[in-house]
Amino acid sequence: MNADHGAGMFRRVVVKLSGEALTGGDTHGLNAGTVQRIAADLVAASDSGTEIAVVVGGGNFFRGIQGATKGIERARADSIGMLATVMNALAIEAAIEAEGYPARALSAVPMPSVCQPYSRQAALHHLGKGRICVLAGGTGNPFFTTDTGAVLRAAELSCDAVMKATQVDGVYSADPKRDPSATRFAQLTHDEAITKNLAVMDTAAFALARENRIPIIVFSIAVEGAIRAALEGSGTFTLVTP
Repeated sequence: MNADHGAGMFRRVVVKLSGEALTGGDTHGLNAGTVQRIAADLVAASDSGTEIAVVVGGGNFFRGIQGATKGIERARADSIGMLATVMNALAIEAAIEAEGYPARALSAVPMPSVCQPYSRQAALHHLGKGRICVLAGGTGNPFFTTDTGAVLRAAELSCDAVMKATQVDGVYSADPKRDPSATRFAQLTHDEAITKNLAVMDTAAFALARENRIPIIVFSIAVEGAIRAALEGSGTFTLVTP
C-alpha cells in the first residue's frame, strides 16, 4: 500500500492487540520486553500526531470460549476473560508511562479502585489531552469478542480506522502457517472478508465495521515499529475497506 493510506488520513485510530501478542516467545502471561517494545511503538505512533486508543484481548491469561470447554458456562467464562484484559491493560499503561508518555487504562467492567471506568466522554477527554487510552473489558458483555469491542469503540469514538495487530502481515486466503500456498490480499472489502469467511476477525466485527464504514488495517505486530509503519503506509499490511 502507498502513503495515501498513511498517518495523514488518520486523526484517531483504535489499535487492537491480542493477549497472545504480549507473550513474546513465552507460552502465556506477559513478556516484559515484548510489552515494552509494543508500548514504545504506540508512543511513536502517537508522536506522529494520531490519537491512539488501544483495545487489548486477554487470551494470554484466559479465553472465554476455551473456559467454556472446561465446564464453565460461557457467560461466566467470558467474564473471567474480561478480567484478563484488565490485567493486560494495566501492564500496557505502565509500559507506556515508563516511556515517559501519558496513558490511561479504562475498563468496560467497572473496577474504580484499579482503573477508571470506561465511558465515551472520558475516553474522548483523554484522547484530546494527548494521552493513549488503553481500553479493557471488551464490550463489557459476554458473547462478544474483543475484536467486536475494538470496532465498537472505533465507532463510538469516531475513529478513522481499526488497526488489527496479528501474528501475520495481513489477511491471507488461508492460514499461512499451515498452508504454504496461502496468498496475502493487499486490499479487500468488508463484504469480501465476510463472504470468504476470512478468520482474521469475527463476522460480527466485520459487519459492524461495514455498517459504520470503518477501514481495518491488518498487520503483523512482530516487527519493531510496525504500528507506526502501518499508520504511515510504509509497512506490509492488508487494507479492508467499506
